[in-house]
Amino acid sequence: MTSFKGIHYTPIMDNKGSSRSSLNSFHSSTSDEDLVEIMEGTLDFSITDDVPPLERDLNGGFASYNGNGMNSTNKGIDFLDVPGVGTYEDFNTIDWVREKSRDRDRHREILSKSKESAWALLHSVSDAFSGWMLMLLIGLFAGSLAGLIDISSHWMTDLKEGICVEWFWFNHEQCCWNSMDVTFSERVNCPEWRSWSQLFLGKSEGAFPYILNYFMYVAWALFFSLLAVLLVRNFAPYACGSGIPEIKTILSGFIIRGYLGKWTLIIKTMTLGLAVSSGLSLGKEGPLIHVACCCGNILCHLFTKYRKNEAKRREVLSAAAAAGVSVAFGAPIGGVLFSLEEVSYYFPLKTLWRSFFAALVAAFTLRSINPFGNSRLVLFYVEFHSPWHLLELIPFILLGIFGGLWGAFFIRGNIAWCRRRKTTKLGRYPVVEVLVVTAITAILAFPNDYTRISTSELISELFNDCSLLDSSKLCDYVSVANDTTNTDILPDRPAGSGVYTALWQLSLALIFKAVITIFTFGMKVPSGLFIPSMAVGAIMGRLLGIGMEQLAYYHHDWPIFKGWCSQGADCITPGLYAMVGAAACLGGATRMTVSLVVIMFELTGGLEYIVPLMAATMTSKWVADALGRESIYDAHIHLNGYPFLEAKEEFSHKTLAMDVMRPRRNDPALTAITQDSMSVEDIETAISETTYSGFPVVVSRESQRLVGFVLRRDLIISIESARKKQEGIVSTSRVFFTEHTPPQPSTSPPSLKLRSIMDLSPFTVTDQTPMEIVVDIFRKLGLRQCLVTHNGRLLGIITKKDVLKHIAEMANQDPDSILFN
Repeated sequence: MTSFKGIHYTPIMDNKGSSRSSLNSFHSSTSDEDLVEIMEGTLDFSITDDVPPLERDLNGGFASYNGNGMNSTNKGIDFLDVPGVGTYEDFNTIDWVREKSRDRDRHREILSKSKESAWALLHSVSDAFSGWMLMLLIGLFAGSLAGLIDISSHWMTDLKEGICVEWFWFNHEQCCWNSMDVTFSERVNCPEWRSWSQLFLGKSEGAFPYILNYFMYVAWALFFSLLAVLLVRNFAPYACGSGIPEIKTILSGFIIRGYLGKWTLIIKTMTLGLAVSSGLSLGKEGPLIHVACCCGNILCHLFTKYRKNEAKRREVLSAAAAAGVSVAFGAPIGGVLFSLEEVSYYFPLKTLWRSFFAALVAAFTLRSINPFGNSRLVLFYVEFHSPWHLLELIPFILLGIFGGLWGAFFIRGNIAWCRRRKTTKLGRYPVVEVLVVTAITAILAFPNDYTRISTSELISELFNDCSLLDSSKLCDYVSVANDTTNTDILPDRPAGSGVYTALWQLSLALIFKAVITIFTFGMKVPSGLFIPSMAVGAIMGRLLGIGMEQLAYYHHDWPIFKGWCSQGADCITPGLYAMVGAAACLGGATRMTVSLVVIMFELTGGLEYIVPLMAATMTSKWVADALGRESIYDAHIHLNGYPFLEAKEEFSHKTLAMDVMRPRRNDPALTAITQDSMSVEDIETAISETTYSGFPVVVSRESQRLVGFVLRRDLIISIESARKKQEGIVSTSRVFFTEHTPPQPSTSPPSLKLRSIMDLSPFTVTDQTPMEIVVDIFRKLGLRQCLVTHNGRLLGIITKKDVLKHIAEMANQDPDSILFN
């Protein structure tokens, strides 16, 4: 028998208390799937928030017996009420079937009691309403924290270039809002805002002022990134990365204690603004989903039905993920679809409604805070005045092909670099790595106007449709005699010198962003992928859009332009191409489709451009899937060895349950517990001599007829509790899993009944069941283990670990790379 055999893991970092030799150390060596490294770095498991109940309630191995029993007069114990029974250890998979069954029992009990008294009826109503109250709180917290992060990151980003001398807490834009000495065309230049050279040298032109500004830009970037990585390393190692791969794994039923805890929330909220402000090629959108899920997990502790049920808690986390996308992009509907399409494992209709409500409240809260100062919820509001033409689908599809190629290139490059980080000395020096990447980024970014500004500002400028009032180099067109006086609708015009300067600067920015993002994503700071991916696509789209615009201007008589693009007409909108390119590259990296299109039109307000977005998104997914099936998040899940059973992939191999089950031929016999013939000492011996996470219960060793299944954790806690609280329980006491206890000799010590902790309906399959069906059962029911029988007799066991290893073997992958070792 293997998979309920838990693999011993040895953390590389010092973890106080993890090497106890008593039986109470079973939680560190018996998990189905063991975890040592998160996001390519070894983490210290002593930094956790959610201490396992066993750790709190028991202080050692089995209590020693003094010959007279314990000093309690209780004749029997309801073991289901013992703290720790029915709960899960760290790095274990939950039993979805058992959790849902317990919730149904709880719900039936509340309904039956509600008819007995007014107080019970009130309790029933509050229980039904608690889910909506929880969603309200999650939305309020997520929206408030997102607003705080947006405001602080904007201020710190501008701090790299200068400071508002009269109101230092204002960013550049806010500082000039309050100025009385500024015109619209010079709205970013006001006397209240001083660059560092103006502040220290009194001038902004010349070589020395440029060098000083350059130095201050790099120095602030290094300071912000150093502070971020030190906070993450010392206080909350789980706060690094985007968090989406881990959240997908947690929502599939895996437990990583502390990953959604209070310290992770505090540190991630603080360091996310620092990481974004440092100028690194990362975004805050992915980490905001992690922040929202932390809020959801912490707030679950206020409500009993979510605190005590892991399956119900995961429904809340699905809704929290939707709220996170809602505040990240100002896209509440896109957030719900993102949770459904990308991260959730179990998404019932009730969760859909509650996700919608949480996303609504979060978006409303963020809109009330108004962090962008434009009274809009959307991040990149655009207002294009020209409709797109059918023939433009050709360049849109070309952008989709580019997005798919870049997505596949990025995933391979990033995974190769992260694997190198895990397997070499590089992983031991996260602070040095962050500082080196930050220094390279800042030094290369400052000379280029389009990489010096924040990535969000860059995307906003690339999406923008030029008007007469725009002073951007991208809008430096040559005026022609028949220009319209309408400042909103301008005809296509020949590009001026500013546009050509912008083109080569954007080309350099494209290469820089595409390469540096590979080395940035996955470092030991909070790092999202959405904004860098969109930036790469937006740059490529804007370049193609300007090229199409100039082609249409100079060659309007070509057959391709005849009939819809006459001379002097506004035919091509380069900003639209940037928007489509951004969607294509983001889709190529994440393989999102429906949710991505909805997020993009919510993000920009460009509702009439859904068809171009759909065409580019589907094309990018097809191209990227042709080069590699995994999204960046799935690739990181496999890289880190998380036990995630992908529901989207099909298993088509012709193997049987008997080919996968344990024990295999020549393996030791399956360790089972008999229902009425073992003593407390026998069970303690079985527990101490094995590392299995659970034991089948059979009628007898001869018959091997299956009765049920009992978890190792529940056995240890129940026997420990019985020794302390039930009089007369000794090592020779018989243990019964039967409904009725047979009469015992008067000289025998009291027996111990443990039927209440046994699963009476463990899921079973026959040895001839095709593995295709077994894999489907594990995916759709979320099983931890499945027992294998032949003619009613117990043969073996298949766990989630065995299924994952078998899938890896069938795909010619190393099965040991799938799980923690």
